[in-house]
Amino acid sequence: MKPLVDKELCVACGECIDACPVGAISVGDECAEISDECTLCGMCVDACQYGAISMPDVGTGADEDLSRYKGVWVFVEWRHGTVHRVSYELLTVGRKLAEKKGTDLCAVIQGHKLDGVEKDLFRYGAKTVYVVDHPSLAHFTDEIYGNVLVELVRRYRPEILLAGGTSTGRSFIPRVAAMLQTGLTADCTELDINDEGLLLQTRPAFGGNIMASILCPYRRPQIATVRPKVLRAEPLDMPVDGQVVRPDLPGACFVSRVEVLEEQVLEGPGANIAEADVVVSGGRGLQRKENFAMLEELASLLNGAVGASRGAVEAGLADPSQQVGQTGRTVAPVLYMAVGISGAVQHVVGMQGSKVIVAVNRDPEAPIFDVCHFGVVADLFEFVPAFIRKIRKERGEEV
Repeated sequence: MKPLVDKELCVACGECIDACPVGAISVGDECAEISDECTLCGMCVDACQYGAISMPDVGTGADEDLSRYKGVWVFVEWRHGTVHRVSYELLTVGRKLAEKKGTDLCAVIQGHKLDGVEKDLFRYGAKTVYVVDHPSLAHFTDEIYGNVLVELVRRYRPEILLAGGTSTGRSFIPRVAAMLQTGLTADCTELDINDEGLLLQTRPAFGGNIMASILCPYRRPQIATVRPKVLRAEPLDMPVDGQVVRPDLPGACFVSRVEVLEEQVLEGPGANIAEADVVVSGGRGLQRKENFAMLEELASLLNGAVGASRGAVEAGLADPSQQVGQTGRTVAPVLYMAVGISGAVQHVVGMQGSKVIVAVNRDPEAPIFDVCHFGVVADLFEFVPAFIRKIRKERGEEV
């Protein structure tokens, strides 16, 4: 499906070619032609001053009364005996969305042996906590977790459903959206309510070159995922006097074709990067894998973790688990050091929430200096060892 071109109105001026961000338009002898590369962004429609291009009629697909859907839901991710931090971040933004909508914030949590978890969720504004505690939920599987959440949504009809953009959320939330035949916006960086009362879902698009605001006007619930540390968790001064609902679900929800034999906790150089208060990341400027050893030494002195840019990972200098950026981890430490990183938009998206950003690069025109708080224009092979010696000297250690 792609935009329609009216051959009678098109004058083959080529304005739409410049407007298309994916290069899907060419101009023949008579009129513009749109290829299958089109993403239906609609920018060509806005650019055509002759009104020759129009979007196809996809229909609303609405077959029920959307006014029956009420409330903002947050899927609370429970792993290894604790609530994932992104759930608290989502409850905070969900509380604000619910206030704007004049509705209730609810949380839904799945797992096994969940006694007492709801008390923590009340501190973040949840007025109702739906708890599904079942032995089949002890280990995560797309099928069972998806079946349970879909059953709850169909039964209670939330208007908005939020989930974390974690490995768990990315794995089964698309399945939930498909089963409910509704839209999903992944990896949002901002959520709000527009004047029409719809969820305004903002996320980077076209490689991070623009910020797209996405709406889901015809289906419910409106589903969005958000990466950890993009938003801020803010507990209430006084917990909400909420209620716990333990729904009785049909046995079919807990049937899966997959059996989990064992779970292993991630270990390795990037295992704790998302939780670290200090992250020292290296880019292609380090040139060789062996040179990451000095970043590891610096990170160790600062009680931090070592990250890497996508370029460094693709060059084989660092492990994929260390990658920070749009296609890697999102981090927001107290201190983020970008060493030998140019500062591509895709990388900045993954670390721009850091409290203090320090960049080290010998190119004074590097884009990273546009986003950092402190910049060091220097050869990293001279600066980093000198910085390490300075720290050790200040601590009275032998240099």
